[in-house]
Amino acid sequence: MKANEIRGMSAAELETKLMQLKKDLFNLRMQHATNHLDNPTKIAATRRDIARVKTVIRQKQLEQ
Repeated sequence: MKANEIRGMSAAELETKLMQLKKDLFNLRMQHATNHLDNPTKIAATRRDIARVKTVIRQKQLEQ
């Protein structure tokens, strides 16, 4: 997910996306723990997406 795509979202969409990414991260961790994860780099990519969403949320809060 690109930062430009995230910046175009509204605050409600960002919160929804953040919750979805956190659920995805949990599922990926569970798959990794049970050795069912095909690509372990998905965990790092999901963590980066969560950080991007949190950064944009914070930037929007500071703008107000």
